[in-house]
Amino acid sequence: MLTTKIAREIVRETSNRLQRNINIMDIDGVIIASKDASRIGLTHEGALEVLRSGNTLIIDAKQDNEWEVAQPGVNLPIVFQAETIGVIGITGDPDEMKDVGELVKMTTELMIKQEFIASQLEWRQHTKDMIVGELLKTNPSHGEIQRALSLLKLDLNPPFLMIMIEITERAISNQALIQKLEDSIGSHNNIVSFINVHRILITLSGLDEDEAFHSVHRVFNTMKKTDIVFKMAYSLPFSELDRFNQSYLDCDLTLQISEDSQELVSFTNIEVKSLIYQLDETLSNRFFRRIFKDGSNSMRSKTLKAFFANGLNIQKTADALYVHRNTLIYRLNKFTRDTGYDPRKFEDALNLQVALWIAEKMEGKL
Repeated sequence: MLTTKIAREIVRETSNRLQRNINIMDIDGVIIASKDASRIGLTHEGALEVLRSGNTLIIDAKQDNEWEVAQPGVNLPIVFQAETIGVIGITGDPDEMKDVGELVKMTTELMIKQEFIASQLEWRQHTKDMIVGELLKTNPSHGEIQRALSLLKLDLNPPFLMIMIEITERAISNQALIQKLEDSIGSHNNIVSFINVHRILITLSGLDEDEAFHSVHRVFNTMKKTDIVFKMAYSLPFSELDRFNQSYLDCDLTLQISEDSQELVSFTNIEVKSLIYQLDETLSNRFFRRIFKDGSNSMRSKTLKAFFANGLNIQKTADALYVHRNTLIYRLNKFTRDTGYDPRKFEDALNLQVALWIAEKMEGKL
């Protein structure tokens, strides 16, 4: 736990403030960090005594010759989780260093504790990332996944739900954002993981439909409060971890083919549309050409999209397009005359909507 890295950091932070030489000795009494670089690697006899007794050792000028390598000053045990893990020595007049020594000891132990907590968080997150990486494979190793879950003392129980967050802009670290998200939904049996710089996956486990729905919205609200530009999708519930990869693909497709203005989208919202992207290209293109014989037209597409988005309501569509109601009716009538399809009729509207989705696919939105 007392590494050379953290020992050097302690020496750097304290020596300059105290204007004194600080030595850090490891569990063998060897100086591993010091303002006086020439002393690094030497065995400190005073530190060995502190390690043996567990008590602070004061060396004054009269005792200087009694201790090999040691100089006048205060040597204090560094204690972590009730064990002495090293010694910190401060060179100088012992009378002046007593109070300072206790302060430096406390600061040192606090830094070590913080380093330990950070390393534990890093290890736990690395293990979670490994679990998610394994689950994303076509043929995941359930043995490896279970071993990792056991180390984390986590259980993943059905039903499951996946949340995918695509981040465009942010000013917050990975760990800080993960902590916020875990605080919003709880870290027990839920996994939050960055799978790349811009994408987060959240796996919800063991929640019924209502609980999962509320967790999704808690995540969404947390993201909104964190001043991040993002888009978020969530999957259908699934009961087998082997469906993890498919749920990932569903969420990925949801983010790609949903409207850019939609910040939160469920796969159920685009499930029918998603079928178009799974059709044979030759068949889908043939269908498009049969419906739109003259190809794609931006004005026509904009009008139809608005008409379908507003539930085939004439007035709402006219308002959305900023045109007069009669102008919209004229456009729809002309479209019916030109193509033989009336968007105001359900069956014709269905054919036209499918053709528009195919047009999006052909134009390269996916």
